[in-house]
Amino acid sequence: MLQSVLETAEKAGKKIMQIYNTEDFGIEIKSDNSPLTIADKAAHEILVEGLTALNAGPVLSEEDADISWETRKKWSQYWLVDPLDGTKEFIKRNGEFTVNVALIRDGAPVMGAVYAPALNLWYYGDKNGAYKKSENTAAVKIFPASLPQLGDPWRVVGSRSHTSEAFDEFMANFPEAELVSIGSSLKLCMVAEGTADLYPRLIPTCEWDTAAGQAVLEAAGGQVLHWETKQPLRYNTKDNLLNPYFVCCAAISPVWYDRM
Repeated sequence: MLQSVLETAEKAGKKIMQIYNTEDFGIEIKSDNSPLTIADKAAHEILVEGLTALNAGPVLSEEDADISWETRKKWSQYWLVDPLDGTKEFIKRNGEFTVNVALIRDGAPVMGAVYAPALNLWYYGDKNGAYKKSENTAAVKIFPASLPQLGDPWRVVGSRSHTSEAFDEFMANFPEAELVSIGSSLKLCMVAEGTADLYPRLIPTCEWDTAAGQAVLEAAGGQVLHWETKQPLRYNTKDNLLNPYFVCCAAISPVWYDRM
């Protein structure tokens, strides 16, 4: 089934790129003040059609998320997708946007694909591990990096378009850190492949923003943890679709845990 997911995500990504190479994105502003383009809508339609055909559960998409809790709480398995994660990056034309697809089972992301079409880059994972591939290279298995040793700088990844006072306060406790900014769910994938050590997210996100990247990171052996409880982030457990603050890492480390 993973191969079918990859093919469906790639089809959505190619449609996004067709629009990316035009002059008019048809930008609208949604009720939460976030942008929406015709690329978001087109990718949504492709993903819903392709994933529905797999008969593995209903599809919950950012672009069709008005599904009641009374309905959602009955789901034991479903698809959670963000057709165009990083719409702001898409509009800026910096290439740092992705197609995100995750299969959620009993609240846990058990399969995920993150496709960055402008970068020709794939990350995906399931129970067999996590992999990275590009257009011209074969898939390679990925793993988070070992935790930095005492005195070594931490590589912390942050959002390209979003920051917060809480994040700045956290970074003040890591004066030696190397900060890397990048858009979309590529941040989680950087931790999964070992090019970043830590990704603290201290501004609001929604469940479709993180599920695919979490599936990849957990398949690689890493963790996405609730900021306060330090328990794995879980999905479809409440009436709203907002995530708590969280941190992505290879493992809990006293070095960063004590600075939170």
